[in-house]
Amino acid sequence: MPSAESTPTPVPEPELQPSPEPDLVPPTRYDKVAAAGSELIGGPLGRRALIGTSWWTPVRIVALVAIGMFALGLIQKAPCYNGGWFFGASSQYTHACYSDIPHLYQGRGFADGLVPYFDKLPGDMDFLEYPVLTGVFMEVAAWLTPGSGSIQDQEQWYWMVNAGMLMACAAVIAVCVSRTHARRPWDGLLVALAPAFALTATINWDLLAVALTAAAMMMWARGRSLAFGVLLGLATAAKLYPVFLLVPLFVLCLRAWKWRDFGKALAGAVVAWLVVNLPVMLFAFEGWSKFYRFSQERGVDFGSFWLILAQNSDDPLTTESVNTLAALLTILCLAGIMALGVSAPRRPRFAQLAFLAVAAFILTNKVYSPQYVLWLVPLAVLARPKWRDFLIWQACEVVYFLGIWMYLAYTTSGDAHKGLPTDGYHWAIGVHLLGTLYLCVVVVRDILMPERDVVRQAGDDDPSGGVLDEAEDFFAIGSRARPPRHASHFEGPQVEWGRQDAVDSSP
Repeated sequence: MPSAESTPTPVPEPELQPSPEPDLVPPTRYDKVAAAGSELIGGPLGRRALIGTSWWTPVRIVALVAIGMFALGLIQKAPCYNGGWFFGASSQYTHACYSDIPHLYQGRGFADGLVPYFDKLPGDMDFLEYPVLTGVFMEVAAWLTPGSGSIQDQEQWYWMVNAGMLMACAAVIAVCVSRTHARRPWDGLLVALAPAFALTATINWDLLAVALTAAAMMMWARGRSLAFGVLLGLATAAKLYPVFLLVPLFVLCLRAWKWRDFGKALAGAVVAWLVVNLPVMLFAFEGWSKFYRFSQERGVDFGSFWLILAQNSDDPLTTESVNTLAALLTILCLAGIMALGVSAPRRPRFAQLAFLAVAAFILTNKVYSPQYVLWLVPLAVLARPKWRDFLIWQACEVVYFLGIWMYLAYTTSGDAHKGLPTDGYHWAIGVHLLGTLYLCVVVVRDILMPERDVVRQAGDDDPSGGVLDEAEDFFAIGSRARPPRHASHFEGPQVEWGRQDAVDSSP
């Protein structure tokens, strides 16, 4: 028998400390398409992989991939940069490398030092037809553009300066999407690798509004409702579409009775929008209002089902009639989204309804420029981070991207008729519409059948919902109009969210 001196003192096992990082959800473990694609870089992430232990964190990797894809998009514009924008009307279309940016440097008075909104333009467009914050972005890029050399040199510099600024916006979007769902940072790769994102990023200045909207979504996810409102107001000062996010936010806050947070968000948005717009509105109202007047006066244009109707009709609708009908369709769609928000069996996630609201505006609008896909990419990733569905939609958008340039090549090539005729372009529009509708359908299905939602299958409620996440329901209609209950639970036998085994909630 050993002595007391020789008996080893038992050492208690150290307690396991909770990881400072959230329990991440790697897509390669739960998504077959992502797992198959990961074979190119070594296969799916292992269960014992050390995440966040080096400089190469998921968010940084996503940001670098986004910058790399953006750079590939710049290379795709090389044929236009080296001549297509300046020589030959159809060359920029046959190479699918068109961009508004170099053309508007001189066309909107930046080459002559004219002040947007205050100075009248000499051409057919009397004032700059963009919202104020986008106009500021364009003007800052003009300040950074060297004024020496030929006009071609200046336009090339202007595009490169804008490309650098827009690249920063692209990185912000990727980072914000990665950080909005704390447990799903790798979903940001969907944004970074989206082919339509890279192809359309430098067509226009839409990335500014998209970056501000993505930052607003991240702020709301973190419970900072006032910051969300300020960023959303700035985004709306750069492009109109972000204002539609207030509609789903209203209905979700109604269902959870979070009026204080909605009020802060609304107040922040209104004040931020006024701070940007009011000075120009007061001192250059005619120039300031050009964006809104142009939106009303503009006829049926590229990419919309209205164009298909107009080009196949002997008596097309007037612009005023299309404006009225498009507005009514948008209102009806938003009303349907609101009804879905208060009647769904489980309160929808904010990103789901936000995506549907913006998609409704895009589908019913009288124009769809190819860069409008940028509005939906971050919202689509947050709403439905499923690689298969996302890539199906992206393939449809790439088809439309090629279709519109081939159609313009056809219409500008004279008797040569190089490109896609009108009927072919209508098919390209149809592919775009069907792709967007398909993504809307699967998002609605996820709302009506929450167990199909890939985000909730991982055990989350609404990671982008901020104060709405895990909140109680206080208002609902239809089958949900019962006494208040937790948003993620039901009475009686049920399937626990994120698991496949049935559990009994009865005592």
